Amino acid sequence: MRGAVLLAAALLAADGADGAVGPSRAAQAGASASAVASDVLAPVLVSAPEWQRMREEGKRYPLFAGEQARVARSVRAAMAEGVVVPQPKDPGGGYTHEQHKRNYLVIQGAGTLYRLTGDRAYADFARDLLLAYARLYPTLGPHPAGRGQIPGRLFWQTLNDSVWLVHAIQGYDAIRETLDPRDRRRVDALFRRAARFLSDETPENFNRIHNHATWAVAGVGMTGYVLRDREMVEKALLGLSRDGEAGFLKQIDDLFSPDGYYEEGPYYQRYALAPFVIFANAIARNEPQRKIFAHKDGVLLKAVDALIQSSYAGYFFPINDAMLDKGLDTAELVAAIAIVYARSGDDRLLSIAQRQGRTVLTPEGLGVAEALAAGRAEPYRFRSMMLRDGAEGNGGGLAILREGGEDGQALVMKNTSQGMGHGHFDRLNWLFYDNGQRVVTDYGAARFLNVEAKSGGTYLPENSSWAKQTIAHNTLVVDERSHFDGDWKRGEAHAPTPLLFDVADGVQIVSARMAGAYDGVAFTRTQALVAHPELPFPVVVDLLRVDGAGPARYDLPLHFNGHVMTVGFEASRNIEERPVLGEANGYQHLWVDADSEASDRTRSLTWLLDGRFYTYRFGASAPTRALLVESGANDPEFNLRREPALVRRMDGRTDAAFFSVLEPHGAYDGTAETVHGADSRIRGVVHVRGEDADVIVLTLASGAILALAVADDADAGRAHRVAADGRTYAWTGAYARFDARAGDDGSNRPRTEEMP
Repeated sequence: MRGAVLLAAALLAADGADGAVGPSRAAQAGASASAVASDVLAPVLVSAPEWQRMREEGKRYPLFAGEQARVARSVRAAMAEGVVVPQPKDPGGGYTHEQHKRNYLVIQGAGTLYRLTGDRAYADFARDLLLAYARLYPTLGPHPAGRGQIPGRLFWQTLNDSVWLVHAIQGYDAIRETLDPRDRRRVDALFRRAARFLSDETPENFNRIHNHATWAVAGVGMTGYVLRDREMVEKALLGLSRDGEAGFLKQIDDLFSPDGYYEEGPYYQRYALAPFVIFANAIARNEPQRKIFAHKDGVLLKAVDALIQSSYAGYFFPINDAMLDKGLDTAELVAAIAIVYARSGDDRLLSIAQRQGRTVLTPEGLGVAEALAAGRAEPYRFRSMMLRDGAEGNGGGLAILREGGEDGQALVMKNTSQGMGHGHFDRLNWLFYDNGQRVVTDYGAARFLNVEAKSGGTYLPENSSWAKQTIAHNTLVVDERSHFDGDWKRGEAHAPTPLLFDVADGVQIVSARMAGAYDGVAFTRTQALVAHPELPFPVVVDLLRVDGAGPARYDLPLHFNGHVMTVGFEASRNIEERPVLGEANGYQHLWVDADSEASDRTRSLTWLLDGRFYTYRFGASAPTRALLVESGANDPEFNLRREPALVRRMDGRTDAAFFSVLEPHGAYDGTAETVHGADSRIRGVVHVRGEDADVIVLTLASGAILALAVADDADAGRAHRVAADGRTYAWTGAYARFDARAGDDGSNRPRTEEMP
């Protein structure tokens, strides 16, 4: 039956494929609407029986009914304004850009409301909008504000044209059978033109393995299903050559790791997830034999969990070219939650839908609304995990260590691969969250999305000169140069090597090694989230070792969020003038506010953030300077946020080690005017290097000892011994934790054994 439908549709679609209808074709098409088999015109992205059930049942469930009311308000407002389809001229954020965005949402919404209410006015308005586009589209050339080498037609870049197609074709599918044959031919021709532009006419975009191409293949493939055009569907699935070297299936294979991590990071995973799951849902409806949601061991289902896990306090980790304000309530994830819940039945997803307060007007959205009304939601468990990167899972990974629940502590170590052109030069970077706040931060992207006043809403020049540069991140910089000298294509060839990931009672730990970011230089970083009964919150222990090729300058920045309380080291303050730290590679954007002499002592910095204090104790294997800096220098257009950082600088060394401990503590209540626990509970931090291992020893205020020992390799059967501060630490395996009470006799055994 499916083949017959497609064949009949292909013959029908050939009529007026180029927008020109000859007399014989017009006569043939206009004979009678009933001459067209109903199954050729029936909706295929959501079936007629499914629409009927939503119409009958939707009003019973508050989440679904509320979403329908929201869409109705938006569509009615557009109907009151009338058909407005302007000549494209503006970049992102401009009037014509925003109007065309509103229009594709209205086309989809009006089609949906027609099916849910039976009100023909909705279908007619969607038809009128589409006919206006059918008149406009053939007149369009490259967008006058075109961005890059492939400008769009309706928008300044092809990506937005693809998004238009994904939404508009869903609205058209809902109303297509209501159009008379003449109008149907014109609108069919519109979608064929748009699909041809996004595929055959722009192969350099369509055949890419990239989120822009994901939107393109989704739009073209869904259009193929609606128009019953088998060739169009095959191009979307397998690439223009239909050999499987490009297209939707190849994108699933190459862009997602086996754990569901997306190559460009959480921000772009959120954006790309919509076309992935929406198109997959269309494939599942029209070609269930493909078993698309089982493809690559069900990776599209895993991708939703991976994305949710890549968030804190409702916001995604701002990795790579990310905006800080995107989170779990984003529209793309609303759609993905509904589709994946329909496939998995995982009731934890319902708690995310509950948080979102929205669903989609589809059978899957109705299923979410029904389940929520039945009280089936379960809490989503945010857990410690390693998300492997790379198509085969061998491209490093994103380590997430959590303690204390959703808004407790989260340590994120970014040991992922480059992330293509949206990737930043920040191997072995880290972030830390606590008390619902970003504590150790990442700048994300330098961009004001769709704000026309700021470069038309696209990436600002400072995205390249600052945000992507290594000094803008919390990782090693050598000789004031960024990793791979800022060449992302070089970076694509080198991924970190994971060494260790373990989650145990009282200590969670991750370690990775990076080689290739600088010629002849390799660096290894180990981070742990460690709890102790005398410490109110877990602390972060950080150890970074450098194996160099020769004497060099090593900088290790820490970008933090909060107000400095105590500078625990002598430093000269730049009060009258603010010198700039350097001349290039992001250094030109940093003002220097304070600078210390080189010292081999362990020092500290304390800041306050949202009622909690944070003390950062740091030292190194050789004398280092400590510089307090702030972003915003050489920024005449005021594009950059002003954010503080601490830079630790070591000069003239070949090999080096940097160690630190970040301790959350205390509370400040401005309303009650109370402060307690403002002083650190850690009295000292010592680092000792052994023959094949390191030990970091924390002495607490009571005199108790907490030590973390880390071996150079992760061999579970290898024994290690390090003498430190009058004690001997002996263990077998990749790491060990040691605890001793004040006055202990010094015999140190791993924490897994009882200490005297």
